[in-house]
Amino acid sequence: MFQVWKKITQDKELPPVSCGDNDIVAMADGTMIDVASVSDPVFAGKMMGESTAFCYEGSKVVICAPANGELAVLFPTGHAFGIRMKNGAELLVHIGIGTVNAKGDGFCLLDKKQGDKVRAGEPIVEVSLKKLSVQYDMSVMLIVTDDNGKKIQFQTMNKVQRGQKIIR
Repeated sequence: MFQVWKKITQDKELPPVSCGDNDIVAMADGTMIDVASVSDPVFAGKMMGESTAFCYEGSKVVICAPANGELAVLFPTGHAFGIRMKNGAELLVHIGIGTVNAKGDGFCLLDKKQGDKVRAGEPIVEVSLKKLSVQYDMSVMLIVTDDNGKKIQFQTMNKVQRGQKIIR
């Protein structure tokens, strides 16, 4: 059983993101980094598929859907979720390294459930960086686990804003 913590999101809603069904966008304002630099060899070696990673600052961050599609997987612990895009490609968002061991403490699911249709930029999970970064590497990985025959390549970027297109 995992501990539920108080949701600390601001009362204001995030503005909608406008993007096409084949686009993949930044999930929050932050810094896009080379996935090879993360501390987990599975993620760093792109063993699960084409990948990139992000770092976020502050005490909390709201991680949003990176694409239009279906919330195909939503771990009840909040540490990971998957999106099946309308073009059949599948994405996995993994929040932190080893954070499954937090058993949900520091994560708050935001009014979405597995099977829901989502739009890019819609909030999925709120993360207490302040709490989790004491024990975990809080890099956030975005992995293309199935490209469904599409050639998906991430751009090389630095600072990104939520909703900014991040593929070529």
